Amino acid sequence: MQKQATRLLTPQEASEILGIKESTLAVWRCTKRYGIPYVKSGRLVRYRLADIERFIESRVEGGPVDAN
Repeated sequence: MQKQATRLLTPQEASEILGIKESTLAVWRCTKRYGIPYVKSGRLVRYRLADIERFIESRVEGGPVDAN
């Protein structure tokens, strides 16, 4: 079985998904405010799509509204 390639996002792509400014994402990264994992290669920073999705899921508050 072949492993699926990991989708790496630029900081711009990650910030668009999160709905924040790219500079805010950079501050979070530098201050470790939320601890979103990232990949660093030289001066390039990339985020794994799965990590961004996991971060979003971890921030969900409340639950489904019960119709009863």
